[in-house]
Amino acid sequence: MDEQTRRAKIEHGGFLLFLLAITVLLAAIAWPFLTPLFWAVLAAIMFQPLYRRVLRNMGGKRNRAAALTLLVITFAVVIPLMIIGTMIVDQATGIYLAIQEEQMDASEYFRWGYDALPARLQAMVDNSGYGEFDVLQQRALELLQQSVGMIAGKALEIGGGVLGFVLSFAVGLYATFFLLRDGEELTATVQSSLPMQPAIAERLVASFVAVTRATIKGSIVVGLVQGALGAITFWIVGLPAALLFGLLMAIFSLLPAVGPAIVWVPAAIYLLATGAIWQGLVVIGSGVLVIGLADNALRPILVGRDTGLPDWVILVTTLGGIAALGITGIVVGPVVAGLFIAGWAILRDQRGVAAV
Repeated sequence: MDEQTRRAKIEHGGFLLFLLAITVLLAAIAWPFLTPLFWAVLAAIMFQPLYRRVLRNMGGKRNRAAALTLLVITFAVVIPLMIIGTMIVDQATGIYLAIQEEQMDASEYFRWGYDALPARLQAMVDNSGYGEFDVLQQRALELLQQSVGMIAGKALEIGGGVLGFVLSFAVGLYATFFLLRDGEELTATVQSSLPMQPAIAERLVASFVAVTRATIKGSIVVGLVQGALGAITFWIVGLPAALLFGLLMAIFSLLPAVGPAIVWVPAAIYLLATGAIWQGLVVIGSGVLVIGLADNALRPILVGRDTGLPDWVILVTTLGGIAALGITGIVVGPVVAGLFIAGWAILRDQRGVAAV
């Protein structure tokens, strides 16, 4: 190796080291706003088709098209979600405080459900060890406190840092504007800058966009629809905290097979056990014919075959993502799984070509 080649390698290595260091430093500086920036990226990906349509109608004026699209996002999505979220937090806080002050005896719900079971099922419950009310009620109370308390706790965190929340929200909207306006150029820049073959980079970027859109439409949108249907059902029959339990149904919709039934089945049992026959039948009918079938009807329309991920992979990565990153993990988990599968598929294709 001659001196010139060795010097070029050292200079290239030094540049890569500088690039790595400055990237880590930038990530550390932007870390407090990582979550709003992440959701800004998701919003830009989801509403890019709307932006393009507005752009065509506005004669190619990108600033105005991005501003109008952002206005639609704000009034059609953000503000309604904030209003509903505030109402849910109020209901969660009220229930949590009632439990803490022992104004609500959560054990009664389970006692009514147990009494409503046939004798044979009661015997099975007793034999399984869950017929001991002290243990069962304590665990159920802890679960209820954790579920509702988590929502109430998040509300207190936001309330205690209003300035930080408003700043993060403003950063998210600001970033969404530029990501909508310059999204195609940024995507092309990132794709061309990836240290890999152009065809592979293009395939990975396409996989990222497809899985992101499918995850949002399949997990979040379908879950919100099922949660809304559940909340409406609970409101019709007069159950308290309908919005809160609708949110729980939206969360449990991530679980296959059972899903929102984890919430509406106990509610129906409670209503039937307390003599509210028609209300219980309405909850059962809505749960089976409306809430339960909404997933089967909407998911093929909204998602189709965009992800290419098996259902069990989506479940595991979604729950794992939530455990690791909170609500952001709902999207991050399946996206990582999609890139993982796409990467190994590319390697398999390359090895197949090389073998030929």
